[in-house]
Parts: sequence; structure tokens; C-alpha cells
Amino acid sequence: MADPLRRWCCDPLLLLLFLLGSLWRAESEQIRYSIPEELDKGSFVGAIAKDLGLEPRELAERGVRIVSRGRTQLFALNPRGGSLVTAGRIDREELCAQSARCLVSFNILVENKMKIYGIEVEIIDINDNFPRFRDEDLKVKVSENAAVGTRLGLPFARDPDAGLNSLRSYQLSSNPHFSLDVKSGSDGQKYPELVLERPLDREKEAVHDLLLTALDGGDPVLSGTANIRVTVLDANDNAPLFPRPQYSVSVPENAPVGTQLLTLTATDPDEGINGKLTYSFRNEDDKISKTFQLDSNLGEILIMQSLDYEDSRFYLIEVEAQDGGALLASAKVLVTVQDVNDNAPEATLTSLTSPVPEDCLPGTVIALFSVHDGDSGENGEMACSIPGHLPFKLEKSVDNYYHLVTTRALDREETSDYNITVTVVDHGTPPLSTETHISLKVADINDNPPTFPQTSYSTHILENNPRGVSIVSVTAQDPDSGDNARVRYSLAEDTFQGAPLSSYISINSDTGVLYALRSFDYEQFRDLQLWVTASDSGVPPRSSNVSLSLYVLDQNDNAPEILYPALPTDGSTGVELAPRSAESGYLVTKVVAVDRDSGQNAWLSYRLLKASEPGLFAVGLHTGEVRTARALLDRDALKQSLVVAVQDHGQPPLSATVTLTVAVADSIPDVLADLGSLESPAEHDGSGLTLYLVVAVTAVSCVFLAFVIVLLALRMRRWHKSRLLQAAGGGLAGVGASHFVGVDGVRAFLQTYSHEVSLTADSRKSHVIFPQPNYADTLISHESCGKSEPLLISNKINASKEESGDFQYQ
Repeated sequence: MADPLRRWCCDPLLLLLFLLGSLWRAESEQIRYSIPEELDKGSFVGAIAKDLGLEPRELAERGVRIVSRGRTQLFALNPRGGSLVTAGRIDREELCAQSARCLVSFNILVENKMKIYGIEVEIIDINDNFPRFRDEDLKVKVSENAAVGTRLGLPFARDPDAGLNSLRSYQLSSNPHFSLDVKSGSDGQKYPELVLERPLDREKEAVHDLLLTALDGGDPVLSGTANIRVTVLDANDNAPLFPRPQYSVSVPENAPVGTQLLTLTATDPDEGINGKLTYSFRNEDDKISKTFQLDSNLGEILIMQSLDYEDSRFYLIEVEAQDGGALLASAKVLVTVQDVNDNAPEATLTSLTSPVPEDCLPGTVIALFSVHDGDSGENGEMACSIPGHLPFKLEKSVDNYYHLVTTRALDREETSDYNITVTVVDHGTPPLSTETHISLKVADINDNPPTFPQTSYSTHILENNPRGVSIVSVTAQDPDSGDNARVRYSLAEDTFQGAPLSSYISINSDTGVLYALRSFDYEQFRDLQLWVTASDSGVPPRSSNVSLSLYVLDQNDNAPEILYPALPTDGSTGVELAPRSAESGYLVTKVVAVDRDSGQNAWLSYRLLKASEPGLFAVGLHTGEVRTARALLDRDALKQSLVVAVQDHGQPPLSATVTLTVAVADSIPDVLADLGSLESPAEHDGSGLTLYLVVAVTAVSCVFLAFVIVLLALRMRRWHKSRLLQAAGGGLAGVGASHFVGVDGVRAFLQTYSHEVSLTADSRKSHVIFPQPNYADTLISHESCGKSEPLLISNKINASKEESGDFQYQ
């Protein structure tokens, strides 16, 4: 029956409120709406998207959501329509009881902006509750000798509605003995009382049945009734009396259970049963009966359960004293609950950005959190703080919301994560505090290049190394993380000896190990300079370079090379000349050799390996000079053959040999005769001797002319190389001056020797004159060494003699 009536009385008001629903903004970004209670779930409250300056579709895109603390969610967002709607039926009386205004406050968070908007929705009361008496049947006793004007207190009705819809008046059914008087209490409650208008006579009428009606001010008016049965008692002419009509007492909310609040004492001058008083709560509700206890005989009021200032700040208790004759008196007790600091502050993290890039600007919002304290006054005032050494600070937002923002640039390499302790302290005595920990990680950016531990590297490798052998490893460190710290290695593009550097050396891009791509030759190059680049994998990548010097070490892989005497290429025989008059230590010639290696691998020593005449010649160990070991004798053969060995000091040692031919004679005929394998005939007497002499001189002359012609032809062919031939009156050119030969610090000296040869016709015997050698030690190059030639003589010579003539060769 109540539902049709409620719908009839609410629909016009609901329609009006929908049409005239108001909203406005306060300067502190507070948005207010008003709606009637008891709307269906999903009913429109306000165009929240428009009021936030957003399009409806942006509610989801920007992460707009409702945040509220410790309360059932009463409202919801409709992202399709961009509106705020109810999440269910809202009962104003359940939320706000009989408060003059019923405001529901919550916050809306715009996630991407980390901005909070305060929302207040006023719930407007509708007349949806009837006035109700606690008991529908009430019994009242009154003495028959009660004086006219006696007042009997009646139970009052309660209406949960507020304002005009609350309880407004009472009506009493018609009765000649009683009338109704309504009084308003200090708490705004209307208390009905029966007023005796005519004296009672129990013998005539012992019971009076009345109907008490309570009316509210709604449109239409709702009402509730209670049946009152008045029983007339025998005379009890004194009613109980309290010293004061109202008592006040204050108690701290942490008062223990069983604490005595006060003792009420009423007086009654009657005796006996009419003077015996009993105490009881009048019009008690469940909350009063559960919280307090009244001793019916003593009038003591005790606390039965713990008080909570945040739940209820005061209690209004009505105590009734009744004597045995049914007369009663009442007094009110106002119990005020005092707040104590019994609630520690609370901090709730609403939004957090983690990880945060280390290059974020100062002032970047990291987190949003709210604080709350259930106490009031100073006990509910709070202060927030964080440790001062951290690069963050707190900024107050709306209500009790705080932003955690950065104060300076972050460095992940210095600190990769933070455990921020937010301390909230209230101003109570003693103060209570709570701590909330916010874990924040710092995201890496590529702000550090790879670095090498050394500014430069140097290493060495033996020549003739196998291909693919590892040379050295270089490693760079990058303090970043992830891809920003993943280092790759490469070689700088360059050329060496006309070829790309990458054809000599390669590097493992992951490990930094360098490998040889070919076998190195110390004689081709001795060092290699290159640059190694270390690059990380960040975006954009960072890199650094380091220089590397690679030195090739020598191995004994080259045998000595003999420069002088050079091996002939035309089939002739090289001959060195030594006069028979040479003394011990006479310098015959010098063997010159070089070694393309270096160090001790190029240190050369000379020794005489083989000789046709042992003990006649000696070779300098370090100079290679071939000298006579003793004076030459007539019995010594004209042609001497020597084998000289040249050896280096490498491991293992390498060597080379050369064969020398030395002609020993005092005259040309002796040389020619011996070289031509001719034996001089024995001397004969008379004309036979002269004949033989003429034939011999003629033959020698012919052979000599042929020798000169052949020698000139050979020297003309080598003119561009040797430049040794001098066309001076048909004379023979001397061997050119020696030149310096130097390889890897080894210096060799070539010596040339000049000989004067005189041939006379007026004598029976030709003489070859060997003056002391006139030579100069001169430095020559490797190329010029190949140009010097020993004296070449034909294997077959016929001697002839002119009648007269002198030939001199120098």
C-alpha cells in the first residue's frame, strides 16, 4: 500500500528535480549536483564530461574514474553518454538520518593529468516515510485524583524524512477528559502530552481508549497512529520529581565499558508503594539500549559498549521515574562524547607512475595519494613529509590529496630505484603517525657511451702467424642497462699498403676479440695502427674509440744473402788476384752478405768452410775479409779455391755459402799459362830456344788481343749497370769504388782493388806487378752490389808476343 502512495507523491517532485537539477563549480574545482533520493539505478545525475571540459569519449581515453574512501560506491560513470549516473537506489535517511542537508562527497581522478576534482551531490529528501510510533499500543496510568491540568507524557513518533517531509503535528481522538498538547524540545523533536481537562472518576470509567495520530508536512500528508489506553488508578496525590529537567555529561570516547556516567535521583513524598520509585528509559531506541544501561532502582547510567566519537558525537537520553501509584516524572540526559586521538592517519596511494625515465624534468608528477584521519579538530589535522635527501617533494592538491613530484634530474646509474617513505602525523596529543612506502623504479635512457679502461692498447704478434689466430681482446664497459649497455665492436674503415684494413684484421662484434686474417711478414711491415669502435645498442646509439698498436715480431725466416762476390750469369769464372809477394794478413777480398731479418736473426758470422790449400787463407769472423794466413810460396798453386759460409744467429740458424777463386802469380804469362793448363817447355840450346820463344810470344799476343776484345764486348753490354768501363787508350777500367750496403742495421763494406799490369817485349819474361792494394771503404746500396763483377778471364788463352810494345792496364 505504501508503494503506490510513494510513487504518487514522488513522481511530480522527481520530474521537477530532473528538469531543474543544478550544478556549479567552486573556485577550488568543486562540482556540485543535486538529485532526489530513491532514483532507479542508472539515473542521470549530471553531465560530468562537459563539466570537466572533456568529450564523452575522453572519459575512457584519459582514465577518468571515481575515487572514494571507505564508502559503498553510490555513483558511476557512463562513458558513452559522458554523464554521472546512480549506481543503485539511494536512501537519504540511511545516509544522513535527519540532517538538514545530505551531501555525498567523492573525487573524480583524471588519470593522465593526475588531477583530482571534488564532487558533491546533494540528496534531496522525498516524502517516502510515514511517521511511526515505536509501539502501536500504549498504556498510560493516571490517578483518579489527578488535578485538572495534569500532564501525561506520551511516546512521540519518528519520521526519518527531513525538512517539510518530517513530523509536523499530532492529533488526538475526541475525548471529554483529555486534550492534546505538543511541545518542541531543544533537539527539535515534538513531544505530545495528554492534558487532563476534567477530573476522573475510576468508578464511573476506569479505562479511556484514545487514538493518537502523527502527521508529517509532505504533499500528500503521511500519518501514523498509536492506540492509547488510559487506566485510572486509585489516588496517589504526589508524583515523583527530578531536581532538574535536563542533565548534561561529557565522556571521552575511550572511556572503558562499565564507566558510570551519572546517577539520577528523583523524589516522591508519598510513602509505601506510592513513594517507591523505579527508573527506566523513556522512548528508548535500540542504539540507546545497546550503548547504555540504567539501574532501575538506583538510577545509575553505565556505559555498556565502547563509544566512538566518529560514529556518534552525542546521545539524548530520557529517563522516567515512576512511583508505585503510577505517577511519574521524566528528565533528559545529554551525553556528549569527547574526541580523543585514537585514530592514526591513513595514506592511500591513488596513482603511481613507475618506472619513471631518468631524464624526466624537475616537477614531473610521480604519484598521487590521499590522507585521512578519523578524528576531528586538531586530532584530525595532519602533516605529510618525506626524507629530505630524496629528489622529490610533496605538493598539496585538493582536499587531502598530495602530489609527489621530482625536484631534480634523476640518474639511474647512481640510484636505480627508490623506496620513498611518506610519513603522516596528526596534531593530536600524543600525536599518532603512519608510514606509507612508495617503491619507484628509474627507467634507463642511453646517456652513457661505452668506455675503455685504457686510452690506448698495444700488443704484438710473431710473424708467419697462422690465419685466424686471436691477437688481443679489448673490452668496453657501459653503465647503462639492457640494450643501452649491450656493446658491439667494430674496426674503423682504413687502408694499409693499398688494401682495406679489414683484409688484415677482423674483430668479433660481441666479444671484442681481434683476429689475424692473414699471415704477417715482418719484412713487409713491422707495425699496424688501427682504431676500435665500441657502440651500444641504445637509441640513438653512443660510441667511443680507442687506438690499438699491433707490432709484428721478427722470426728467423730469411737465410743470409751474399751480395759480393755476385754469382756470374754469363758462364765466366770470377777470379780474385793475389801476388806471390803477399805477406801474412794480406787482404785478398771481402765477402759481403746481408740478412733481411732483424736483431740477432740478422747478426752474421763468416767462416772458411773449405779450401784447396788449407792454412793459406783465413776469413774474418765478423768482417768477412779473406786474408792470407801466411806468406805465399813458390810452391803454392796459382789457382786457389775457397768455400766461405755465412751464418746468422737465429734459432735455428740459417746459412749460405759462396765459392771464391784466387789466382796467385807474379806475372801475367804465369797466370795465363797456368789458367790455360799449358806447361812451359824446357830450355833448349841454340836456335831451337829462340824459335820456341817467338812462337810463344806470338801465341800469347793473339790470345791477349782476343781476351781484350771479349772483355770490351762484355763491359759495353753492362755499361748502364756498372759504369765501370773507361775508354782510355784501350786500357782496362778498374773495378768501381765500393759502396755501402745496409740492411736492418747491418753494414757491409765492399772493397775494390786496383792492379797495375806491365807487359814488356824486350825481355824474355813478362812480369805482372802487384803493388799494395789501393782501396777505399765506401758504403754501397743493395742494388749497386749486384752491379760489381769480378775480373773475367777466358778458359782458353793463346799467348803471342809482339816485337816491341808496352801495355799497361790499370
